[in-house]
Amino acid sequence: MESRAKVLGHPLHQILIVIPLGLLAMAVIFDVLFLSTHRAVFATVAYYDIAAGILGGLMAAIPGLIDWSAIPAGTRAKAIGLWHACGNVVVLTLFAASWWLRRDVSGHVPGTTAVTLAVLGLALASVTGWLGGELVDRLGVGVDTGAHLNAPNSLSGLPATQEAPVVRRRDRARA
Repeated sequence: MESRAKVLGHPLHQILIVIPLGLLAMAVIFDVLFLSTHRAVFATVAYYDIAAGILGGLMAAIPGLIDWSAIPAGTRAKAIGLWHACGNVVVLTLFAASWWLRRDVSGHVPGTTAVTLAVLGLALASVTGWLGGELVDRLGVGVDTGAHLNAPNSLSGLPATQEAPVVRRRDRARA
């Protein structure tokens, strides 16, 4: 099933998800660094990583919702997509609660609850990320119709069902 929300021929949801995933994972890493070193700068970086990760997650959700709404009802993909989306709402909620607990603290130093919420959010994001992979890699959601190993470039304007011209090594050597 081809994505409905694309930019330059590629699904926008898959492009955008790397931003919040990276930021939220790094927030947990900076929390661990803070807990190991007690350097407040790590807590501050984690605080802003969470804020940016939440915003990035909300932005990624829009094209994800557009794509999910195009999945036919009654399919495994529709159900997996719903679990993926609901799980990610919980992920963002856990991180939002963690962020909220840090907001008024000097240096945004996290307490035990804030760190626990962030770790739980990251653990759940691992599950929802796997569900997203299941949607794309196993169920073909967001994949161009007719996609194959020699499909033409997405910017060529040609459908994925066509063959791209293949330049072999010996042909390049002659040129």
